[in-house]
Amino acid sequence: MNENVVLTPERILEVTEDVLRRFGLAKATVVDVARALDVSHGSVYRHFPSKASLRQAVAKRWLDRFKAPLQQIVEGPGPAPARLERWLRTLFAAKHKKLSDDPEMFATYLALAQEACQAVSSHKECLCDQVETILSDGVKQGAFEIADVKATSRAVFDATIRFHHPAHAEEWSDPAFAARIDAVLALLLRGLEAPRKR
Repeated sequence: MNENVVLTPERILEVTEDVLRRFGLAKATVVDVARALDVSHGSVYRHFPSKASLRQAVAKRWLDRFKAPLQQIVEGPGPAPARLERWLRTLFAAKHKKLSDDPEMFATYLALAQEACQAVSSHKECLCDQVETILSDGVKQGAFEIADVKATSRAVFDATIRFHHPAHAEEWSDPAFAARIDAVLALLLRGLEAPRKR
Protein backbone atom coordinates (compact mmCIF):
# COMPACT_ATOMS: atom_id res chain seq x y z
CA MET A 1 0.00 0.00 0.00
CA ASN A 2 1.40 3.36 -1.01
CA GLU A 3 0.11 6.13 1.26
CA ASN A 4 2.53 8.61 -0.35
CA VAL A 5 0.39 8.69 -3.49
CA VAL A 6 -1.02 12.17 -4.14
CA LEU A 7 -4.76 11.58 -4.26
CA THR A 8 -7.04 14.06 -5.95
CA PRO A 9 -10.83 13.82 -6.19
CA GLU A 10 -10.49 13.58 -9.99
CA ARG A 11 -8.09 10.61 -9.73
CA ILE A 12 -10.40 8.84 -7.28
CA LEU A 13 -13.36 9.37 -9.64
CA GLU A 14 -11.41 8.04 -12.65
CA VAL A 15 -10.53 4.87 -10.76
CA THR A 16 -14.05 4.56 -9.33
CA GLU A 17 -15.44 4.54 -12.88
CA ASP A 18 -13.05 1.69 -13.77
CA VAL A 19 -14.07 -0.24 -10.63
CA LEU A 20 -17.76 0.26 -11.45
CA ARG A 21 -17.17 -1.02 -14.97
CA ARG A 22 -15.50 -4.14 -13.57
CA PHE A 23 -17.78 -4.99 -10.64
CA GLY A 24 -21.02 -3.09 -11.31
CA LEU A 25 -22.80 -0.69 -8.97
CA ALA A 26 -24.16 -3.37 -6.63
CA LYS A 27 -20.81 -5.06 -5.96
CA ALA A 28 -18.26 -2.22 -6.17
CA THR A 29 -17.08 -0.97 -2.78
CA VAL A 30 -14.92 1.86 -1.49
CA VAL A 31 -12.40 -0.84 -0.47
CA ASP A 32 -12.22 -1.94 -4.15
CA VAL A 33 -11.54 1.68 -5.16
CA ALA A 34 -8.86 2.06 -2.48
CA ARG A 35 -7.23 -1.23 -3.54
CA ALA A 36 -7.12 -0.09 -7.18
CA LEU A 37 -5.49 3.19 -6.03
CA ASP A 38 -3.09 1.29 -3.73
CA VAL A 39 -4.18 3.33 -0.69
CA SER A 40 -6.26 2.67 2.42
CA HIS A 41 -10.02 3.17 2.19
CA GLY A 42 -9.61 5.93 4.81
CA SER A 43 -7.68 7.94 2.20
CA VAL A 44 -10.66 7.76 -0.15
CA TYR A 45 -13.05 8.73 2.66
CA ARG A 46 -10.99 11.88 3.29
CA HIS A 47 -12.18 13.13 -0.12
CA PHE A 48 -15.61 11.48 -0.19
CA PRO A 49 -17.13 10.97 3.27
CA SER A 50 -19.43 8.10 2.22
CA LYS A 51 -20.04 5.54 -0.50
CA ALA A 52 -23.17 7.53 -1.45
CA SER A 53 -21.20 10.77 -1.89
CA LEU A 54 -18.68 8.93 -4.08
CA ARG A 55 -21.46 7.50 -6.24
CA GLN A 56 -23.07 10.95 -6.55
CA ALA A 57 -19.74 12.44 -7.63
CA VAL A 58 -19.21 9.70 -10.24
CA ALA A 59 -22.70 10.27 -11.63
CA LYS A 60 -22.13 14.04 -11.76
CA ARG A 61 -18.78 13.62 -13.54
CA TRP A 62 -20.35 11.27 -16.10
CA LEU A 63 -23.34 13.56 -16.69
CA ASP A 64 -21.25 16.73 -16.89
CA ARG A 65 -19.69 15.39 -20.09
CA PHE A 66 -23.01 15.96 -21.86
CA LYS A 67 -23.28 19.63 -20.92
CA ALA A 68 -20.49 21.35 -22.87
CA PRO A 69 -21.59 20.46 -26.45
CA LEU A 70 -25.20 21.27 -25.55
CA GLN A 71 -24.23 24.62 -23.99
CA GLN A 72 -22.40 25.54 -27.21
CA ILE A 73 -25.68 25.11 -29.10
CA VAL A 74 -27.56 27.17 -26.48
CA GLU A 75 -25.05 30.02 -26.81
CA GLY A 76 -24.60 29.67 -30.56
CA PRO A 77 -26.04 31.88 -33.27
CA GLY A 78 -28.98 31.20 -35.53
CA PRO A 79 -32.74 30.83 -35.38
CA ALA A 80 -34.07 29.27 -32.19
CA PRO A 81 -36.12 26.52 -33.92
CA ALA A 82 -33.00 25.16 -35.67
CA ARG A 83 -30.99 25.41 -32.43
CA LEU A 84 -33.69 23.62 -30.44
CA GLU A 85 -33.81 20.78 -32.95
CA ARG A 86 -29.99 20.57 -33.01
CA TRP A 87 -29.87 20.63 -29.19
CA LEU A 88 -32.38 17.76 -28.91
CA ARG A 89 -30.72 15.65 -31.61
CA THR A 90 -27.30 16.21 -30.00
CA LEU A 91 -28.66 15.11 -26.61
CA PHE A 92 -30.24 11.97 -28.08
CA ALA A 93 -27.11 11.06 -30.08
CA ALA A 94 -24.83 11.58 -27.05
CA LYS A 95 -26.93 9.31 -24.82
CA HIS A 96 -27.18 6.64 -27.54
CA LYS A 97 -23.40 6.81 -28.09
CA LYS A 98 -22.75 6.40 -24.35
CA LEU A 99 -24.93 3.30 -24.35
CA SER A 100 -22.98 1.71 -27.20
CA ASP A 101 -19.49 2.91 -26.14
CA ASP A 102 -19.73 2.49 -22.36
CA PRO A 103 -22.58 0.08 -21.48
CA GLU A 104 -21.29 -0.64 -17.95
CA MET A 105 -21.29 3.03 -16.94
CA PHE A 106 -24.61 3.49 -18.70
CA ALA A 107 -26.08 0.72 -16.53
CA THR A 108 -24.59 2.42 -13.47
CA TYR A 109 -26.17 5.72 -14.47
CA LEU A 110 -29.54 4.00 -14.95
CA ALA A 111 -29.32 2.51 -11.44
CA LEU A 112 -28.40 5.90 -9.99
CA ALA A 113 -31.27 7.55 -11.87
CA GLN A 114 -33.66 5.04 -10.32
CA GLU A 115 -32.30 5.95 -6.87
CA ALA A 116 -33.35 9.58 -7.55
CA CYS A 117 -29.72 10.60 -7.19
CA GLN A 118 -29.22 14.36 -6.61
CA ALA A 119 -26.69 14.51 -9.45
CA VAL A 120 -29.32 13.15 -11.85
CA SER A 121 -31.93 15.67 -10.63
CA SER A 122 -29.45 18.54 -11.09
CA HIS A 123 -28.62 17.25 -14.59
CA LYS A 124 -32.30 17.29 -15.58
CA GLU A 125 -32.69 20.83 -14.21
CA CYS A 126 -29.65 21.98 -16.17
CA LEU A 127 -31.05 20.46 -19.39
CA CYS A 128 -34.44 22.13 -18.84
CA ASP A 129 -32.68 25.47 -18.19
CA GLN A 130 -30.81 25.11 -21.49
CA VAL A 131 -34.08 24.44 -23.35
CA GLU A 132 -35.65 27.41 -21.58
CA THR A 133 -32.87 29.70 -22.85
CA ILE A 134 -33.41 28.57 -26.45
CA LEU A 135 -37.20 28.97 -26.13
CA SER A 136 -36.77 32.49 -24.69
CA ASP A 137 -34.56 33.37 -27.66
CA GLY A 138 -37.25 32.01 -29.97
CA VAL A 139 -39.91 34.23 -28.37
CA LYS A 140 -37.62 37.29 -28.74
CA GLN A 141 -36.96 36.37 -32.39
CA GLY A 142 -40.71 36.06 -33.03
CA ALA A 143 -40.25 32.41 -34.05
CA PHE A 144 -42.07 30.91 -31.03
CA GLU A 145 -45.31 31.87 -29.33
CA ILE A 146 -45.13 30.61 -25.73
CA ALA A 147 -47.13 31.83 -22.73
CA ASP A 148 -44.97 30.16 -20.03
CA VAL A 149 -41.41 29.48 -21.18
CA LYS A 150 -40.37 27.61 -18.00
CA ALA A 151 -43.35 25.22 -18.11
CA THR A 152 -42.87 24.72 -21.86
CA SER A 153 -39.19 23.86 -21.45
CA ARG A 154 -40.20 21.11 -18.99
CA ALA A 155 -42.90 19.94 -21.42
CA VAL A 156 -40.32 19.68 -24.25
CA PHE A 157 -38.07 17.66 -21.95
CA ASP A 158 -40.95 15.38 -20.90
CA ALA A 159 -42.23 14.96 -24.47
CA THR A 160 -38.83 13.72 -25.66
CA ILE A 161 -37.85 11.68 -22.59
CA ARG A 162 -38.09 8.28 -24.29
CA PHE A 163 -35.36 9.38 -26.70
CA HIS A 164 -32.79 10.18 -24.00
CA HIS A 165 -33.75 8.63 -20.66
CA PRO A 166 -31.81 5.40 -20.00
CA ALA A 167 -34.97 3.62 -18.83
CA HIS A 168 -35.99 3.57 -22.53
CA ALA A 169 -32.60 2.43 -23.84
CA GLU A 170 -33.91 -0.94 -25.06
CA GLU A 171 -36.08 0.93 -27.61
CA TRP A 172 -33.16 2.83 -29.14
CA SER A 173 -32.06 -0.01 -31.41
CA ASP A 174 -35.50 -0.22 -33.06
CA PRO A 175 -35.04 0.44 -36.82
CA ALA A 176 -38.08 2.76 -36.75
CA PHE A 177 -36.65 4.85 -33.91
CA ALA A 178 -35.10 7.59 -36.09
CA ALA A 179 -38.44 8.12 -37.85
CA ARG A 180 -40.18 8.39 -34.46
CA ILE A 181 -37.69 11.08 -33.40
CA ASP A 182 -38.31 12.98 -36.66
CA ALA A 183 -42.09 12.83 -36.16
CA VAL A 184 -42.00 14.03 -32.54
CA LEU A 185 -39.57 16.87 -33.29
CA ALA A 186 -41.67 18.04 -36.26
CA LEU A 187 -44.78 18.04 -34.05
CA LEU A 188 -43.03 19.91 -31.22
CA LEU A 189 -41.57 22.57 -33.47
CA ARG A 190 -44.92 23.10 -35.21
CA GLY A 191 -46.63 23.46 -31.84
CA LEU A 192 -44.16 26.12 -30.69
CA GLU A 193 -44.32 28.18 -33.89
CA ALA A 194 -45.64 31.70 -33.69
CA PRO A 195 -48.52 32.24 -36.15
CA ARG A 196 -47.49 33.96 -39.37
CA LYS A 197 -48.58 37.56 -39.69
CA ARG A 198 -50.73 38.23 -42.74
